[in-house]
Amino acid sequence: MTQNDKDVFARRGFLKGSAAIAGATAVGTLLPSAALAQQAKLKVGLMLPYTGTFAQLGVAITNGFKLAVDERGGKLGGREIEFVTVDDESNPAKAPENVNKLVQRDKVDVVIGTVHSGVVMGMAKVLKESGTLWINPNGGAGAMTGAMCAPNFFRTSFSNWQTTHALGKVLKAKGHKTAVFITWKYAAGEEMMEGFKEGFEKEGGKLVKELYTPFPQVEFQALLTEIASIKPDAVVAFFAGGGAAKFLKDYQAAGLKGKIPLYGSGFLTDGVLDAVGDAAEGVETTLHYADGLDTKKDKAFRLAYAKTFKLQPDVYAVQGYDAGQLLAAGLEAVKGNVADKAGVIKAMEAAKIDSPRGQWTLSKAHNPVQDMYLRKVVGKENKTMGVAWKALADPARGCKM
Repeated sequence: MTQNDKDVFARRGFLKGSAAIAGATAVGTLLPSAALAQQAKLKVGLMLPYTGTFAQLGVAITNGFKLAVDERGGKLGGREIEFVTVDDESNPAKAPENVNKLVQRDKVDVVIGTVHSGVVMGMAKVLKESGTLWINPNGGAGAMTGAMCAPNFFRTSFSNWQTTHALGKVLKAKGHKTAVFITWKYAAGEEMMEGFKEGFEKEGGKLVKELYTPFPQVEFQALLTEIASIKPDAVVAFFAGGGAAKFLKDYQAAGLKGKIPLYGSGFLTDGVLDAVGDAAEGVETTLHYADGLDTKKDKAFRLAYAKTFKLQPDVYAVQGYDAGQLLAAGLEAVKGNVADKAGVIKAMEAAKIDSPRGQWTLSKAHNPVQDMYLRKVVGKENKTMGVAWKALADPARGCKM
């Protein structure tokens, strides 16, 4: 048997096992499983950062997910929801313990999380072994839908590679031949750098320097001084949350704004514009969501979000909202019977999500295939400038599923 045959056999075994569990549940009770599904609440584990650098991201994802539930009358697949919340603190070392609490102690039906790519990888081994349904609404660690992919793993956000790959085309179109990439030294930063490098070099560009600072450190002065001495045609950056706000302010304070054009993964400017004044003005980024998409779905979403939470939504809210939409698609197909894991997975794999970002589908590795927009900061908006790459799919290197 070849390795590929073994992988296919393992996948079939996983799905058959899930179906057998569902059947045993129905036979072993006096009530049909569908009736039980109507009685019991669906336990959803929210494992997200609620403190620290990424706290605002965790809140936005939670808000978005709950909005999707509220739009369905507070139920998914006819099941009322019970939320079990864990603050993962963006700490990879605590990830296995935290997710084990949700799976073993709290017996959640599905895990929604998280933001930090390192925490994603800490969750992956536990959730692969338990078979618990997992929807990742942010963390873009490539291995989740690459070498570690599994039938029960789904992502409603992006791979780190996706967010910067399209920038290669953007920089070439603007005549930039050299660039420096600056980011935190952790999985997300390194993978976004690789995505950009691959895209830029394919277009004939040269990445002359990779600059890193430890996560979540926000002391950038020495690195900015080095950038000034290198004098590249452009700088590309990935930071997010509070770190992104600090970097944008420091870039301006160092006198680089207006001298060396700054680009980045869209997270550099998403959710931070109110905090940075004019430091982000004119910065161009690529991401799967932007302000001013001017679609019926996006208008309705933004209005409902603002009305419910008294806040303007961002990409994190969209990703949380789509996690709710994807889970709803799976549960509606099995009439709420989450024990029919094979049925839930099949329905989620086939789903076409009508998202505020635009319609998207899932790749075979369960990562969104989606448009990547070119955005430009104009005032307090990441204004849509066009589509940088239509229906960009992550290469899912190493995935055998």
